[in-house]
Amino acid sequence: MNPSCNLFIVGPTGAGKTSIGRRLAEHYGLNFLDLDQEIERQCGVPVSAVFEIEGEAGFRRRESALLDECSHQRGVLVATGAGAVLDPANRRMLVERGFVLWLQATLEQQLERLAHDKQRPLLASGDRAERLSAMAQARTPLYQEIADLVIPGEHEHVHAASARSILLIDQHWKRQQAA
Repeated sequence: MNPSCNLFIVGPTGAGKTSIGRRLAEHYGLNFLDLDQEIERQCGVPVSAVFEIEGEAGFRRRESALLDECSHQRGVLVATGAGAVLDPANRRMLVERGFVLWLQATLEQQLERLAHDKQRPLLASGDRAERLSAMAQARTPLYQEIADLVIPGEHEHVHAASARSILLIDQHWKRQQAA
């Protein structure tokens, strides 16, 4: 059962948007697109290089343009970057063009999952816990503003998290149809 022609996953860095998104796309028969991976494919360089060359503002322009392009498609599941919600136009696109899932993750879960990650430019320097906490403070209200459904973060393997997400999505969709 597919709740929308498009599913969009938002949430903090390390929430599992890509890993869970792939499984949800397969389950619901949607094409999977990871916004960061699409930017890398189009630019031919890692996201970190885009940040280095164009800065965060340049990256965000690319991200918004690609989100616009991807969200106009039908039958896609888009795993957004954690900061895609910072732009009000992006939030409007997500709300208007599909069903928005918010994958949550605690600071402890993020630190654990990102302990060996050296690829994320916004976590490249400084105290990671402090950076992640500051990002959460700015972004959490924005995730909350646009989410059709919240998937709480749990300490579980990606397969279990995906199955739990599917169950919650299907339950939500059934309630919506019954209403």
